Amino acid sequence: MQDGTLLAAVDLGSNSFRLEIGRFEHQQIHRVEYLKETVRQGAGLDEERKLTPAAMQRGWDCLARFAERLAGFQRNHVRAVATQTLREARNRDEFIGRAGEILGFPIDIVSGPEEARLIYQGVARLLPQSDERRLVVDIGGRSTELILGQQFTPGTVASYRVGSVAWSARYFNDGALTRHAFESAEIAAKAVLDEAMDSFQHSSWDVAYGSSGTVGAVGTILAAAGGEEGVIKRDGLDWLREQLVRARHVDRVRLEGLKDDRRAVIGGGVSIVRAIFDLLNIDRMTVAQGALRQGALYDLLDREQPETDLRTESVRALMRRFAVDHSHAERVAQLACRLFKDAAPEVERATRKLDWAARLHEIGCRISHSEYHHHSAYILDNTDAAGFALAELHRLSRLVLGHRGKVRKLQDAELDDPVFALQLMCLRVAVALCHARREPDIEGFTLRLEGHCCIVQSRPGWSAAYPQSAHLLSEESSAWQKTPWEFVADLS
Repeated sequence: MQDGTLLAAVDLGSNSFRLEIGRFEHQQIHRVEYLKETVRQGAGLDEERKLTPAAMQRGWDCLARFAERLAGFQRNHVRAVATQTLREARNRDEFIGRAGEILGFPIDIVSGPEEARLIYQGVARLLPQSDERRLVVDIGGRSTELILGQQFTPGTVASYRVGSVAWSARYFNDGALTRHAFESAEIAAKAVLDEAMDSFQHSSWDVAYGSSGTVGAVGTILAAAGGEEGVIKRDGLDWLREQLVRARHVDRVRLEGLKDDRRAVIGGGVSIVRAIFDLLNIDRMTVAQGALRQGALYDLLDREQPETDLRTESVRALMRRFAVDHSHAERVAQLACRLFKDAAPEVERATRKLDWAARLHEIGCRISHSEYHHHSAYILDNTDAAGFALAELHRLSRLVLGHRGKVRKLQDAELDDPVFALQLMCLRVAVALCHARREPDIEGFTLRLEGHCCIVQSRPGWSAAYPQSAHLLSEESSAWQKTPWEFVADLS
């Protein structure tokens, strides 16, 4: 990436939406602009865990304003990431579909562990280089992420469904700040976070850092009251809770450093911070400058090249975990990508995703060879793979599901996408040609698209030399019936 390139990250959090724009210079990203709007989508989930129309509209309105600032950005220079509220929302597809159109860029809903990884990257990139073992705590609106890491490498990552917006709505719903409400909120937070005690015990880290809004707000309040700048201590948390209890209601809280957008969720936020301090035996936490959005910016750099794309390593890890036949997967991937590039040479990012799907198409064989493509698809839809958004894993799962059997089992909307359809055609043809699990003879073999028709052709005498391969490709014509696509095997 060239120096001077502008990059942008959009963080669709449960409490606030944020836009960070940075300039890439000498392997570093320097802030150019930062916008934040309190949207409170996390408070807009109804009893059925659906976003209310009002909550969706608040989000769309905010993204429309962000879109104006992002006009002219290249697609691969913007990363938009959604977290816990949209992981939970049952009508998330309705919101995300419209949101992506408004923003002008795709929005990735990431898993809890992937959110934690990005948070750690953001925190680590803005800290001085050190060999210290770090604990990073990020308390968001509806989830809390804990990460152990060293330098730029996260180790243990975890995400828990406890956050300032959710806890404030549950335990401080009427705005009352009572001692009993704090005690109940802290006990409940500890119950959710209790399993973190084993993985994140004090002996596994040297320094504790806190990132994002809740920790930043607490740190700012304590510093304004005379505490150490950028540091949260136990006695400071005790003092802060006492001030909130004395105020009795959020509307009566008068604390220097407390911003109005944090007032409604300060009770839930403080109770979670106190619970974490108690559970993990923390005496001192440093407020970090980095957060999820900075991690997303640096992740854009890694995604630029296949050799630095973390998703490639995640694919290798899945292959090892499920004992994939590496040589066969390599053959299928290389052939599928070759066919795809010949038919659509301009779609580089789609080629990389096809490569991943080809390498993972047999991971379900570890469960059972019967219907293994269904097992492979299930694994991809239900795994945590570092670097991947949930939608990316789902797309891989659909390609893997469709690589054998009738194609009409896939959804019309998927097959209406010409890139997806071509990826699937190339994967199916590659699997057929590699059926003998050895290098196929494809000299003179071509695949091309003419409108909605895929045509494969061979050199004269090829079908006589390889009758089983020719038979499998001829069967493709019936496999694509009742879809928007036609498959023609013109084999000599």
